[in-house]
Amino acid sequence: MRTALRLLRIQNLAVSFVGTVVGGLVARGTGVALPAEIWAFVVLAGISTACVTGAGNVLNDILDLEGDRTNHPDRPLVTGEVSVSTARGLVVALFVVGLFAVLPVIAAAPLVGFFLAVAVLSLLGYEFLLKARGFVGNLVVALLTGLVFLYGGAAAGNAAVLLPFAGMAFLATLSREVIKDMEDVRGDVGRVTLPMTYGLPYSGRVAQVSVLAAIGLSLIPLAWFVSVTSVVGIIYLVLVGTADALFGVSILYLPERLHYEQTMSKVAMTVALVAFLAVAFR
Repeated sequence: MRTALRLLRIQNLAVSFVGTVVGGLVARGTGVALPAEIWAFVVLAGISTACVTGAGNVLNDILDLEGDRTNHPDRPLVTGEVSVSTARGLVVALFVVGLFAVLPVIAAAPLVGFFLAVAVLSLLGYEFLLKARGFVGNLVVALLTGLVFLYGGAAAGNAAVLLPFAGMAFLATLSREVIKDMEDVRGDVGRVTLPMTYGLPYSGRVAQVSVLAAIGLSLIPLAWFVSVTSVVGIIYLVLVGTADALFGVSILYLPERLHYEQTMSKVAMTVALVAFLAVAFR
């Protein structure tokens, strides 16, 4: 079981599930006081997101097996704890469960089906074609992260209000993906990444610009649908300000201290997710 959870990268699945649920809660703006039907839709959408995320993680490990021998030698496929054939079967099973879990939601909210189709096609396109093209692949991964919030919002019947949060997630993830490529530049196999093509200093500037743009977007909810003088507005401002500061630290030393910078980006994303949740109680 522990090996399977490592293969799926359970922490990523948890973040995907929570991000979808937070998207649904923000869409309604009534805290956790959702009608039972909407709660069911949001949870089913979260399960679907987690399954598709897990399928993508396993597929990534299958296709990146040679590169992971250098960059991630402890992963289950590299160590032989899980066979490639078993991993392939798991990918198919997760995609199937992810689809069937959300069918009742799609029947009531067709936009959910659209976002799911975009996500699955983008994920497959990334793994089989775009990942090798470096920055284009980074953009696709960032898109998938932003879609998590729109997916939850669509399940709750109001995706539009999630647009600034999806934009923030897109830009922050883009920065982190570029930093990851900077960290893995020596072991990447069969990829032409931004750091490999333009070097670490240029890649660092791209990551920095992405974070600064995300910080700018973080103010949009305060100008759109959250009163800065309300309790929720103050809580959001404090939390998102903390997240913005951490994002600033995540680009402060680029192109040096890459593992530290990537870790700080993860921490910042976690704080930002809590800030997003605060808006659900507006």
